[in-house]
Amino acid sequence: MIMRFLLPTALLLLSPLTQASLLAPFRNEDGSTRWQYVANFSSGVLIILLTIVVITLFITWRRARRYNIELEEIRGHLEERVQDRTAKLEQEVSEHVITTQRLQASEAYIRNILSSMPLVLVGLDADGTITQWNRRAEERSGIAADEAIGQNLWSIYPDITVTPKHIEQSLERNESLTLRYSQPGSYHMDITVYPLEHTQTPGVVILVDDVTRQVIAENMLIHHDKLSSMGELATAMANDINPPLQAILFDLRNFQSLLESGRLQEGQNGQQAEVERVQQLLENASENGRQVESVIRNLLEFARGRSSKAHDANVVDILEHSVEQASDALSLPNAQPFRNMQIERHYEDSLPMAPCYITELQQVFLSLFRHTYQALVDKARRSDADFTPTIKLFVSECYDALSIRIQHNGTGLTSEEQMYLFEPYLHKGNEAKAAEDADKRLSFPYFVITEQHKGHMAVTSDPEIGTTFHIQLELH
Repeated sequence: MIMRFLLPTALLLLSPLTQASLLAPFRNEDGSTRWQYVANFSSGVLIILLTIVVITLFITWRRARRYNIELEEIRGHLEERVQDRTAKLEQEVSEHVITTQRLQASEAYIRNILSSMPLVLVGLDADGTITQWNRRAEERSGIAADEAIGQNLWSIYPDITVTPKHIEQSLERNESLTLRYSQPGSYHMDITVYPLEHTQTPGVVILVDDVTRQVIAENMLIHHDKLSSMGELATAMANDINPPLQAILFDLRNFQSLLESGRLQEGQNGQQAEVERVQQLLENASENGRQVESVIRNLLEFARGRSSKAHDANVVDILEHSVEQASDALSLPNAQPFRNMQIERHYEDSLPMAPCYITELQQVFLSLFRHTYQALVDKARRSDADFTPTIKLFVSECYDALSIRIQHNGTGLTSEEQMYLFEPYLHKGNEAKAAEDADKRLSFPYFVITEQHKGHMAVTSDPEIGTTFHIQLELH
């Protein structure tokens, strides 16, 4: 600002016209210089210039002070922002440190879990390169994790059962695959291949579980169940054969006593009566023999086993054939035989054929009729003469299944008996008591329906009203 003022002034003073007009007051008439006026004017001009300079400096100082104050405020704000940012950074750094520690702890925990797993765990990418190899995999393969990770699985461990096709199949379908690898008498392996989800690069995880002990235990349990079922079947067949066989032996002893007494050698009148008695004994023995033959024939048919594939059959025909077998085989001394029991049939019309194993299904129905017959005889012995033993047979179609019900009004089952009815009987001690209790179980029919036919079997009962056996066979 001073320069803008001084420059025009200097130019004005240096111009000739200006100099002539300005220097006039400082000269006398004779042309001599009036120095007093020059000194006064110079001092006045100097004072004015100094005043202007002082004012300019004061204004500049005020501006500089204001700028300094503003700069101090800006620096204060900057320091506050720096402090806040530093505090936030320190907090973020501390949070990152905590997060890092947690991630490291989680990673170590997951690594420890993978290493401690009793299963072989192998991680693969889509190309078959190993990304994970736990301690169990090291033990089974003899290859260290450092040597395995980053290598192709089949190049370093070609003995593994999983093939590249299984990996491709799992990734394409995006679903897990389960494989069973067994060496009979040595080991059994369950292998699961499942794809990884929500990952940048596709990959799979292979789990290999050694189920040798489990398979051995299951086989032992199945063998035990088979033995229990065969024991139950043998007990049931023995009960079927024993009554007619005892009747045959009784008739033979009577026939033998007649021969020893010599009454057949007596006169014509006495001999005729004895001959008729012998004929009656022989007829009874023949009938009981046919019962034994029927039971043995049914046992032989069952012993020959079923075919490997179920065949469509009419369940009503199988049920009726089982009724005929029960009529021939089921009878007890001093009791109404099965053939004289009242049987009510309630069969739905136009029933579809059901896939089944005919011989086994006949054995199921025969076992249920045997159980029913014993309950009816037991109640008849404890009831008055007005009791009419009745068996009701129901067969109907229920959605995609065939519903079969066998109902009787004999002695029902208690809650405890219903609970253990379908379980094998394991006996110790008294053999006679064991045979009696085993005859009350229906574990073998239950096994045939649920395991062989993949159906359902249940019982509803009341000790005073009777029992109903429910069977459901799938039609497809």
